[in-house]
Amino acid sequence: MKKLFGTFGVRRVANTELTPEFASKLAASYGSLIKGKVAVGGDTRTTTEMIKHAVISGLLSSGCDVVDLGFLPTPTVQYAVRNYYDGGVIITASHNPPKYNGIKLVDSDGIGTPDEMEIEIEKLFFNDNPDRISWNEIGDVETNSGLLEEYIDNVIARVDAEAIKNVNLKVIVDCGSGAACFTTPFLLRKLGCEVITMNCQPDGFFPGRNPEPTEPNLKELIEVVKATGADLGVAHDGDADRTICIDEEGNFVFGDKSFALVEKYMLKENNGGLIVTTVATSSAIYDIANEYNGEVIATKVGDLIVARELKDKNGLFGGEENGGLIFPDFVYGRDAALSTAKIIEIIAKTGKPLSRLIEELPVYYSEKMKIECPDELKQEVMQKIAEETREFEVDTTDGVKIIKDEGWVIIRPSGTEPIFRCFAEAKTLKEAKKMAEWGISLVKKYLNQ
Repeated sequence: MKKLFGTFGVRRVANTELTPEFASKLAASYGSLIKGKVAVGGDTRTTTEMIKHAVISGLLSSGCDVVDLGFLPTPTVQYAVRNYYDGGVIITASHNPPKYNGIKLVDSDGIGTPDEMEIEIEKLFFNDNPDRISWNEIGDVETNSGLLEEYIDNVIARVDAEAIKNVNLKVIVDCGSGAACFTTPFLLRKLGCEVITMNCQPDGFFPGRNPEPTEPNLKELIEVVKATGADLGVAHDGDADRTICIDEEGNFVFGDKSFALVEKYMLKENNGGLIVTTVATSSAIYDIANEYNGEVIATKVGDLIVARELKDKNGLFGGEENGGLIFPDFVYGRDAALSTAKIIEIIAKTGKPLSRLIEELPVYYSEKMKIECPDELKQEVMQKIAEETREFEVDTTDGVKIIKDEGWVIIRPSGTEPIFRCFAEAKTLKEAKKMAEWGISLVKKYLNQ
């Protein structure tokens, strides 16, 4: 069992657990296996610069050359690695609060490192034996100053830019002071949109809102969309790999709805294809696949797991219920910029507002809840819940997904935070809430024993 790595990378409280010494040693352990040119970049957190320098030192000491990409979105680093480099290190804690930071490691395809590689990295880390090369063999550090513009231009090349320019959409962009500040506003202006920005100044204290783009955190964006008569509101998380939309009426659009919308049009454009998602994603994904000649594979939760399955099975499109969409012909990971451009393209080419497009999707209601649980108790609590729910139809791909006539609920420990998550879906909101509350009650029951 891995000691350091969660669902994707390592996240800790910065400069308490995630110290420069920790970061340098982890990077040296990774670099001992890569032995090539490694790209390093990160989000706007106040501790990213400190950790980045420690990571670069560790990589150099183990025999790697380094490309310092600076502050930029996670998918931009993944794009760069896939096209130019042997590996990558991304300094980010994604949607976590400001005191956290993290280290995501990717392979030469830009996909999060596989389990077997992470186990090898942990062996080197805990046995104090990453490679340390001679002083006269230390490699170079360089930069790639044109990368952001190249990335934005490649996003534009993957949509019908002329169709978007012709409709002149008004878009409110809330980057949450995260890494999307460097991409989304510039991308949308290049696509001919009228752009109004909120929280688009990089700031690792995240003064405007919490970096997780949930409905409570986006109240101001919702009000601005309604007040300005905008066609769309767009919000991102801290490292700009997730996109959440607000429709023209000010309604919060859950990530599984935007996933289903893009899936529908991807399948129509390509006359079918393979969709990869997780066991926690909406049943609407299956309904749309059945209607438009698609096939769905469900994996454990984690975008790197979805991305690897897309690569291995030559999938068309994938994603998660949290607004993270994966376009495998571009980046093997969640990509907020291309997700945004694709949703805007759909609005432009159909001539329909986002609210109408969402209404045309299969209707399910979801409820998401979470409860704190110490990491050391997660496995025991999960085992007891699995034992209690054996009488139901269950899917144990990741945690326990309990399937009933009225809907389903998945109960699983988070791989990035000391919490349990309960996602439920049903044909009515009342049933979805009831099932999510039941899931939470099971966690509470065994936490208190």
